[in-house]
Amino acid sequence: MLKTKFEIRVRYADTDKMQFVYNGKYLEYFEVGRTEMLRQTGFSYHQLEESGYQLPLLDSYLKFVNYAQYDDLLVIESSLKEIPNVKMRINYQIFRKSDNLLIAEGYTTHAFIRTDTKRATRVPEIFKKIIEKYFNA
Repeated sequence: MLKTKFEIRVRYADTDKMQFVYNGKYLEYFEVGRTEMLRQTGFSYHQLEESGYQLPLLDSYLKFVNYAQYDDLLVIESSLKEIPNVKMRINYQIFRKSDNLLIAEGYTTHAFIRTDTKRATRVPEIFKKIIEKYFNA
């Protein structure tokens, strides 16, 4: 399994009138976790695009467990439980760092597509080779 952690601090602009993190921001936090997970493998999303591939979002799920507020330091845990074939599902858990309280959890599912044709394709070999080491350890 590939699992990474990344910290992000809640900005004032991320909060709503109730002073909680606005619900739409959590999908942005998932994106940060996903992007940083790829970067931590040594193969960034930018490199994936330069190789001629993209990862459009197919679906997402988000469950709110607790609330986060301005200036909280959050830990985004992103995990990939299996080597993808055509689709890739990434799971997320967001914790408040100060007390390790679970704030939200969910997942996003993405398809690999060719940039030029916008058609679904199998996972690119270059990407598969990079992440296989996390599953063979």
